[in-house]
Amino acid sequence: SAEDEFWCELVLNGIGGRTIAEAKERVSVTEYRDWVLYRQKYGSLNGMMRTEWAAGLISSVLANVNRGKDSPSFKVTDFTPHINEPSISLEQAMQEWT
Repeated sequence: SAEDEFWCELVLNGIGGRTIAEAKERVSVTEYRDWVLYRQKYGSLNGMMRTEWAAGLISSVLANVNRGKDSPSFKVTDFTPHINEPSISLEQAMQEWT
């Protein structure tokens, strides 16, 4: 689920503990909410995902500049195989966690 992915991302970046179970015990609801807001504002904490997003952005711009007049426009996610549309909102995360 999106919440599990979020916890994996926190733990892989050393936030809360060495395991998801440990992080869930140590991270308060307030801190969790802060991390969700941070991620919504600045994107993934994963450096490779940030690199993939940047490459996708450049690719989408180049594809849109060079596309035909009748062709549909490209989105960043058309060029990012590991990144989909935003998967979790703060409200969803809080509902799943509480």
